Amino acid sequence: MKKSLLVAALIAGFAGVAQAETSVTLYGIVDAGIGFEQVKGSVYNEATDSMVDVNNKSTGLINGINSANRWGLKGSEDLGQGLKAIFVLENGFNLGTGTTSQSRMFGRQATVGLQSDAWGKLEFGRQTNIATKYLAGVVSPFGTDFGQAKSGTTFGALGSIRYDNMVMYQTPSFSGFQFGVGYSFNTDGNQAFKGSDDAQPNDRAWTTGLRYANGPLAAGLTYDQIKVRETAIDPDEAGISIRSWNLGASYDFQIVKVFAGFGQTRNGWFGPISTVDGSIDLNDGGFIASDDLKVNSYSLGLSAPVGANGELMASWGMADPRSEDEVKKQHVYSLGYTYSLSKRTNVYAIGSYAKNVAFQDDLKSTLIGVGMRHQF
Repeated sequence: MKKSLLVAALIAGFAGVAQAETSVTLYGIVDAGIGFEQVKGSVYNEATDSMVDVNNKSTGLINGINSANRWGLKGSEDLGQGLKAIFVLENGFNLGTGTTSQSRMFGRQATVGLQSDAWGKLEFGRQTNIATKYLAGVVSPFGTDFGQAKSGTTFGALGSIRYDNMVMYQTPSFSGFQFGVGYSFNTDGNQAFKGSDDAQPNDRAWTTGLRYANGPLAAGLTYDQIKVRETAIDPDEAGISIRSWNLGASYDFQIVKVFAGFGQTRNGWFGPISTVDGSIDLNDGGFIASDDLKVNSYSLGLSAPVGANGELMASWGMADPRSEDEVKKQHVYSLGYTYSLSKRTNVYAIGSYAKNVAFQDDLKSTLIGVGMRHQF
C-alpha cells in the first residue's frame, strides 16, 4: 500500500513538472449577427467588353464581422535559459455554414519557432505580413475587422495578407521599439523547383517594418514587396515587383483616440480586389500585378469610450489610384459601436458606406449590421 502511494505521488510530481514546462491552449472566436449588404452600380464585364448594371443585396445572417471566426491551438515548451519552442495552428471558418474559410486546414496561421525575451522571436510557416501586424490597428480604429471598414480596404498591404513558406524574425521591444522582417520563398502554395531555363517559378515576398508603442502613442513604418514569378501565365505580369510602404500613428487622449495613416503602392495592389457579392473578383495568388497602377492611400479615424463598457469608432479612408485606365478614387466611411458584456463577450453595431468600390466609377457598397462576439 505504501509503495502504491509512493508511485502515485511520484507520477503526480512528474506530471506537475511537465505542465509547468509545456503548455497547449485551445482558443477561438465565434461571431455572428443580422445585417444588410448591398452592392449597386456598374461593373465592367470582360466577356462582353461593356459595363453592366448591378443591384445585388442581401438581408440575413452575417458572421465574422467584428472578428473573423476562428479556432486554434498554440503552445510552448520551456527549453531553459529563457528560450521557448512555440507553435500556432489556426483555422478560419464560416459560422453560418460550418465550413472552412480558406482552402486549407490551418489557413489563418501554421507556424513553429523559437522565442526568447532576450533576442526575440523566429517563426517558420504560413502567417500574416509585418504591415498587418504593426499598422492595421494604428491607422484605423477598425484594424483588420468589421468588413469593408477594415484598414485593408484602403491599404492593401494591411489587409491580413498571409504568405506561405515564410521565415520571420521579430526583435523584443526595446523602450517601445520593435523591428520585424520576413521572407516568403513562395507566397501561395508549395515551393516549385527551377527548370533548366533558370526562370523563377515562385512568387517571392519581403515584409519588414519598425513600430513604436509606449504610453498613449503608437506609430509604425512598413515596407512590403512581391516579386511575381518569371513563369507567370500572363507575360505582362511576369517579373513585376509590387511595392508598398505605409506609415501610421495613433494617440490616446483618454477622452478620444485619434488615428492617421498614409501609404503608397506601386505596380499593382496587395490582396484581391473584390466585392462581397462577387460582381468584381480580381485575384491572382492574393495580389494584383499591373505596372501602370499606382495607389496613394489615406486614412483618418477616432475612437472614444462611452460609459464604462462601450466604445464608439469612426473612420474615413481613401485609395487614390493613378493608372492609364479610367479609374476612380475609392472612399470608405464607417461608424461602429461595441459594448462589452464581459471580458470575453461583446455586442456590436456597424455601418459602412463605400463609393467607387474597387476603383470602379459609380459602384457603391453598403454594410449595416448588429451582432455578438464571444472569445474563448
